[in-house]
Amino acid sequence: MDLTLVIVRHGNTFAVGEPARRIGAATDLPLVESGVAQAQALGLAFARQGLRFDRALAAPLLRTRATIAGILADQPDAPRIEAADWLTEIDHGPDEGRLEQDVVARLGMAALARWDTAAQVPPGWVVDVDQRIEGWRTLMTTVGGCVLVVTSNGAARFALHADPALQRDASQLASLKLRTGAYAVIERRAGILRLAVWDRRP
Repeated sequence: MDLTLVIVRHGNTFAVGEPARRIGAATDLPLVESGVAQAQALGLAFARQGLRFDRALAAPLLRTRATIAGILADQPDAPRIEAADWLTEIDHGPDEGRLEQDVVARLGMAALARWDTAAQVPPGWVVDVDQRIEGWRTLMTTVGGCVLVVTSNGAARFALHADPALQRDASQLASLKLRTGAYAVIERRAGILRLAVWDRRP
């Protein structure tokens, strides 16, 4: 069976003008008003594209659960939401909750650039890379139909390391980062995976 895997990064958790901070698994923030609007916009966009989800998986945090609920509100006979711990945001260690400028001061721009272009984990962050990759690989090779996944920026990038063909596609990207409220599409046709969309907002 073929697969259409739609990967969404949760909506905004900071209001306009609020300083951005590094927020990971240790901080369970809700969506702000603009984040709720992003989830609704995604739901409408997917409905207009004719996407009908057979399965829906989300990381077990407020921001991911609210985003997936907003998307599925526009789906008739929406599937039950399945929690998946391997989709949870990463652990930023000493940088959790810190302003971005302070994170840059500690790690340097080069380390953050390697994280965004090659998924190389910065010093002090706690990421089980093998578990992340295996979770994505298992999903992509054992599931069919149209599947929605809502997760974080830190977790989503490892989808592109789950298969050599996806790694080749990812090498053409300027960044592995997904913006809040943006989505990606990975397709499997005749057993071959390919990246169809990355970091698109409705």
